[in-house]
This record gives sequence, structure tokens and C-alpha cells, in this order.
Amino acid sequence: MTQQGDAPAPLSEDCQLWLDKFLLHLQVERGLSEHTISNYQRQLVFIAQTLALNAWPSLTPADVKRILATSKRAGQKPRSIALRLSALRTFCQYLINKKQMSTNPVEGIQAPRQGRPLPKQLSVDDMQHLLANQQDDGIACRDMAMFELLYGCGLRLSELTGLNLSDCKPDGTLVVSGKGSKQRVLPLGRTAWRALQAWLKVRGQYASPYEPAVFVSKRQTRISNRQVANRLDQLAQSQHLAQKVNPHKLRHSFATHVLESSGDLRAVQELLGHANLSTTQVYTHLDFQHLAKVYDSAHPRAKRK
Repeated sequence: MTQQGDAPAPLSEDCQLWLDKFLLHLQVERGLSEHTISNYQRQLVFIAQTLALNAWPSLTPADVKRILATSKRAGQKPRSIALRLSALRTFCQYLINKKQMSTNPVEGIQAPRQGRPLPKQLSVDDMQHLLANQQDDGIACRDMAMFELLYGCGLRLSELTGLNLSDCKPDGTLVVSGKGSKQRVLPLGRTAWRALQAWLKVRGQYASPYEPAVFVSKRQTRISNRQVANRLDQLAQSQHLAQKVNPHKLRHSFATHVLESSGDLRAVQELLGHANLSTTQVYTHLDFQHLAKVYDSAHPRAKRK
């Protein structure tokens, strides 16, 4: 293992070769985002350097446990350690599929238990107050359209900034490319539709002629995630909201408000673009009492003592 204070050694040629192949697999075959791929790379480079590996197939369960212990001693949070082990587990499974490993050394090794803090949603009244600041200025029109889509459609921030003009359909729907390049078609509510149309009327004054992005910055190119987050934070401060607001909180508020009104968990799953229903259950902080109530009212054999 590298000693504390030593400069990290470069990866061996074999380790680097298979890491590069794996990262290309994540990009081309799985369609993961640059941010996710960068996280995988960072975690795997740390593991290889910490263990001074010459080749990935030499990795043993004892090595994985050593990484676990090293991460704990470094003060890593349980969630960060879990992500590190998850990246290694996925990579080892890739090597198994490529006949480079026979067994996965990460299997059976548990990450530290972690709490699952849930994002806080804004109340309906707070959302109405946040989005009530209508202005005629072009940039203000852009901002309002962005925030109405985040809340009105439950978009991820990357889905919003990745929207192209061709994704906005004349029938009032939006084609969204989510995680893993999976597409879903979302209905646009009346308020979100009006806000989007108001922005599109003036967008030509701010976008370069060949820019496909729906939302652009003052540089006439696609707006960045950070710029959207900063603009939302400025709006929340100007509206004197009592809590911090970020784009993900608008998505969570969307999910919570739709679920509270409809009780349709499957529909919320589809709207959010979640692959698994269990993700939606955690995301919308359903408690047992709510699930039991739905079960009692819906299942023909649900009557309990």
C-alpha cells in the first residue's frame, strides 16, 4: 500500500488498460453521464493506487476489506464508502464478463450502514410564492421557463439543460433523455407550457443561430447546470423563502405533490423516470401507514382485524 504522504504511483499498464476499456463500456454501451463515469474512474484509481495493484485479477476479498478499513480511517462517510464499493463491484463484474476474473471479490462484503436522508420538499404555497415573480425581461422569461419545467415535469437538472428544441413537441409534450439515455415523454402542464412558449418567443435574441439547446446563457450557448442552480438560488433569496432551494428540491416537490394528490405511485415512477419502484418509494418518503392505507382500500383480501 502507498504510505501516507507519498505521491500516488501511476497505474500499471495492465490496470490502466482494463480501466480504460471499462470506462469506454460505461460511456458507449451503458450511456452513463460524464459525471458518473468520472466518479467511477476516481474510485477505481484510488483503489488501484492504494493497494499498489499490478493487475486487477489479483484483487482478493482481503484487499477489498483493506480498502474498506482505509476509507473508514480516512473519515469517509458511509455513503461515500458504499459508492466506492459499488464502483469496484460493478467493475469486477465487467472483468468477469470479459473472462479476466472468475469470482467477484466484493461479493459478500457489506458497506457500513448508512441513514438515508430524504430531500426536503417545498410546500405547495412556497412553490406558488417562488414562481409568482413574473417579469417581461428575456432572461427572466428563460429562468421562469426553466423552473416551471423543473417543478411542472419533475425533471433532473441534467435533463433540463440537455433539452433541445426538437424535444419540445407541438402537441404539448416533452421528450426527455434520462439516465442511461432512456427517453420518456412527459405532458406539459398549462403553466409550464405558457412559460416555455414565452421564452421561445425571445430565445432567438440570446441563442446563436445553430444552437440546438432550449435554454442558453448570455454567451449564446447551452446553459450549464451550475448557472441554473445559481439562478434558482438568487430567485429564492429575492422571494425571501425560509429554506434553501436547489433544482433537485423542485423535482422532489413535484413528486411529493403529485403523489399526495393522486396516490398513484406507478404514475409518479414513470414521470420521474425511475427504473425501479423501490427508488420512487424512498424518494417520496412513503411511510408504512400510507402504504397500509392504500393496501386496505385497494386489495380485495386486505381487511385486517
